[in-house]
Amino acid sequence: MTVTVYTKPNCQPCRATKRWLDNRGVEYSAVDVTTSPADLEAIKALGYEGVPVVIVAGRTPETDLHWHGFHPDNLTKYTLTEQAAA
Repeated sequence: MTVTVYTKPNCQPCRATKRWLDNRGVEYSAVDVTTSPADLEAIKALGYEGVPVVIVAGRTPETDLHWHGFHPDNLTKYTLTEQAAA
């Protein structure tokens, strides 16, 4: 499982998402879309206009999950459950 958080500076939901992951020891990559136009275009291609966008990549593209915003319920279900299953 690979977790990526697309973020930007001064974004409170972005901070909350990263803090939630940090507090639970979940490894993730943070990508600042203000410094990476290609990544900004990639999340726009998924239909998102804001951040944070969280992508939990599984073993195949069919199992990849993504959502927008700070959602502790999704984070619990898709990161902690995945860690336990790994």
